[in-house]
Amino acid sequence: MTDQKKQPPAPSGTGCVECLESGGWWWRLRRCVECGHIGCCDSSPEQHAKRHAHETGHAVVASFEPGDYWFWDYLADTSAERFPLPPPLSRPEDQPSPGPEGKVPPNWRDLVLFD
Repeated sequence: MTDQKKQPPAPSGTGCVECLESGGWWWRLRRCVECGHIGCCDSSPEQHAKRHAHETGHAVVASFEPGDYWFWDYLADTSAERFPLPPPLSRPEDQPSPGPEGKVPPNWRDLVLFD
């Protein structure tokens, strides 16, 4: 974040903002620590988290997956220092991944760029 004294905002929701608006789907979710935007990961078809970082200059994201606690700087292309974020720290555990439910194509494994 540009101002470490500023409290990071809560997440924008529990799913990728753009995928939900367009009827798309995601593999994993990322949270912008600057504005709280939830976007889909680089393995997802649309890669909205990375796009958000490049369009806004909000470089650092945190994983928004249950059990993950890591940060990534898209602009520097390296891990970033972790710091406390307000909850929730992940999508709900009962929310499917990939998601959202009902939007994931049956051949989704062929469409995801596995790391």
